[in-house]
Amino acid sequence: QLQLVESGGGLVQPGGSLRLSCAASGFTLEYYAIGWFRQAPGKEREGVSCIHSSGGSTNYADSVKGRFTISRDNAKNTVYLQMNSLKPEDTAIYYCAAQRWNMCTLSGSYYDYWGRGTQVTVSS
Repeated sequence: QLQLVESGGGLVQPGGSLRLSCAASGFTLEYYAIGWFRQAPGKEREGVSCIHSSGGSTNYADSVKGRFTISRDNAKNTVYLQMNSLKPEDTAIYYCAAQRWNMCTLSGSYYDYWGRGTQVTVSS
């Protein structure tokens, strides 16, 4: 069974950091582009970042550029999202998704497999 599982979310103060992980089971992530998305209460889902299968190409939403870094360790079948300088507006459920056409895009409609999400709350 193909599955993506996010972890690493939690409660953090403004200015703090978290590292999210996206682990795959049932398939090998190294052939897929991976995206991170988030959805805050009452808001539409937003593409946050993506990474090509090789790790050589990445993209970020303007709202997180310079603060978030996406990376992958294909040997561990895991993709990471390092989030620094967190702001209250980063509060959301964060999802990872895998895309078999290997396009690094922030449009969620191109992704085939989704995790269940991990909650990130930025509050003092």
